[in-house]
Amino acid sequence: MNRNFTKEDVLRIAIEQELAFIHLQFTDVAGIMKNLSIPLNQLEAALDNELMFDGSSIDGFVRIEESDMYLFPDPTTFVIFPWSTPGALEARLICDVYKADGTPFDGCPRQTLKRTLKKAEDMGYSLKVGPECEFFLFSTDESGEPTLETHDKAGYFDLAPVDMGGNARKDMVKALQDMHFLVEASHHEVAAGQHEIDFKFDDALRAADSIMTFKMVVRIMAQRHGLHATFMPKPVAGINGSGMHINMSLSTLEGQNAFYDADGEAQLSVEAYEYIAGLVKHAKGFAALTNPTVNSYKRLVPGYEAPTLIAWSASNRSPLIRIPAKRGKGTRVELRNPDPAANPYLALAAVLAAGLDGIENKMTPPAASNMNLYHVTQAELDELGIESLPTNLKEAIAELDQNEVIKVSLGEHVYEALKATALAEWDQYSQIVSEWELDTYLKKF
Repeated sequence: MNRNFTKEDVLRIAIEQELAFIHLQFTDVAGIMKNLSIPLNQLEAALDNELMFDGSSIDGFVRIEESDMYLFPDPTTFVIFPWSTPGALEARLICDVYKADGTPFDGCPRQTLKRTLKKAEDMGYSLKVGPECEFFLFSTDESGEPTLETHDKAGYFDLAPVDMGGNARKDMVKALQDMHFLVEASHHEVAAGQHEIDFKFDDALRAADSIMTFKMVVRIMAQRHGLHATFMPKPVAGINGSGMHINMSLSTLEGQNAFYDADGEAQLSVEAYEYIAGLVKHAKGFAALTNPTVNSYKRLVPGYEAPTLIAWSASNRSPLIRIPAKRGKGTRVELRNPDPAANPYLALAAVLAAGLDGIENKMTPPAASNMNLYHVTQAELDELGIESLPTNLKEAIAELDQNEVIKVSLGEHVYEALKATALAEWDQYSQIVSEWELDTYLKKF
């Protein structure tokens, strides 16, 4: 998606194409994309980092007395929207947020990831990421509001005619490719109305940018087909939820895969095992970032192929961490608990911090779990020393509160904002009387 455009390249192309609007995009702490639209005559000022906005209006940013913030566009993220019409072309630039004094804003999630990537670089590594993003397509009603009705009855890898979302998905892939995504695969997922589009490994910052762009494109193209796309982790009870598995590998600064060792056990390097150990140690602590909503934990329950147990395996798909079979340049670690509600900048920062801590402290992972963990008893888990992920958002925030490594990776501003938002969501959720409670208790008591 990202190309090596300079400020001058962006300005030249924008003038040549007579762009009508340029959308300056940034992401808040909750992972919601924000947008400031400008006409072409304001683009040069934007590229010179002169455009200001009110940061106090954005959740998790700053107080009213500290509200002046600046958007610093990243020229390499410039792209023209392929669905915009000739004569009214629109483009976007992804931005970092800076304070009025010209210093990076601590509450900008993109800056948070950059800080952790700088730590990795100082240790001699860069992070490569390949996300697997799942989502649901639901029909809309006469008013255009989303329903929970799907317009297909397809299953995993099914084709038309049962995969009625195939045409929408094809248009999504085409739009992504027009925006220079390298799409590796797209297919129908397990549940009716559920889909997945995977794109090629990339540098972590670009991958996080791509996830945010991907969500935007999927929603826009779904709407054009009269559908509603949702990245809610568990929109329908009793069927699989949507995950966002994260495939990761560390590269040396010379470009070699740091997880591969032809002579190592299972052809994995010492660093790979240490990275796995860091993920295992900090899995509870980063759950609030990889699974950030009340609804996230409705997905992380036994019986629906989502991981609930903190274990790893070189082949088994039931643990939290899986090592796919490919070796050489393709050697990677797959983390299976993240969901698409996660803020990709914060989730990747937290996960990378966990893995780097494993390398820094030369940790050793527990023994690989090669049995099907979906069918083990609690007594067996206790004997193996396998613990569970948090079972709800409040537990996840409590675990984060005790984890200094993850808190440091976030920084105090992001941590405090995220904690306050999550606890407010939990308190609000706790006061809701659900249909289940009415069905269970109204006549019973």
